Amino acid sequence: MRFISHLRLSFLCMLVASSLVVSCAGKDDEELEYVETPVEELYTKALNELAKKRYSRAALFFDEVERQHPYSVWARRAMLLSAYSYYESNKYDEAINAADRFIALHPGNEDVAYAYYLKAICNYERISDVGRDQQMTVDTFEALREVVRRFPNSEYARDARLKIDMTQNHLAGKEMNIGRFYMKQHNYVAAINRFKVVIEDYQTTAHTAEALYRLVECYLALGIDNEAQVSAAVLGYNYPGSDWYQDAYHLLARKDIMPEENEKSWISRAFNRGEDS
Repeated sequence: MRFISHLRLSFLCMLVASSLVVSCAGKDDEELEYVETPVEELYTKALNELAKKRYSRAALFFDEVERQHPYSVWARRAMLLSAYSYYESNKYDEAINAADRFIALHPGNEDVAYAYYLKAICNYERISDVGRDQQMTVDTFEALREVVRRFPNSEYARDARLKIDMTQNHLAGKEMNIGRFYMKQHNYVAAINRFKVVIEDYQTTAHTAEALYRLVECYLALGIDNEAQVSAAVLGYNYPGSDWYQDAYHLLARKDIMPEENEKSWISRAFNRGEDS
């Protein structure tokens, strides 16, 4: 599913009569030979290619509009449609470059929100699974936050907020994977540091309950019973009916100790901050 296809691209209504369509031979992404052409003709060719979903070809014609007629009103429109065409071609770097040019040259334009959103989506669709490097996920998170910060009331911000939640869940999943790996190596301190990131930075994600349980396991393994008790208490308060809490409770019961809150613990402070925010 393409996440952006339902959002507005008002320039498409300028599509002109089909009699102006130009046939395209050769590869879809071949380079165009430079031939000086009136701007209206270039723009019409680009729109017709876009309407036929020949996105790589459309991007080339839109780029040609910008190259041959950089100071025309058509160039501004072509720049953004070029970004969109590259996006639909899965040429994300080229799409981001075109969007960046639009932002740099037309920061006050009414469609600049779309350019920021398009950049974020190009990153979003390249997020890898949690077993791989997550730099793209981090970049996506920052780009989505930029959309929300700059255009909080736009249609793009509403969609960006949803994707921020999904992106955070992805980043938390990565921390959990690393934490579990360290636990298997009996490197409990390193594991705690990873689960701590989930608790402090990604507290609203689906991984929080497990992170608290893993903290109980790690602290018990290190003999730090008081922090294990706090982890279990916070887990029980926030996820009272979960299997994670039941398992944590049984782990403590084996040592004849009970979950116990402690406001001085970093875990309690982290959750208090979450409640205040």
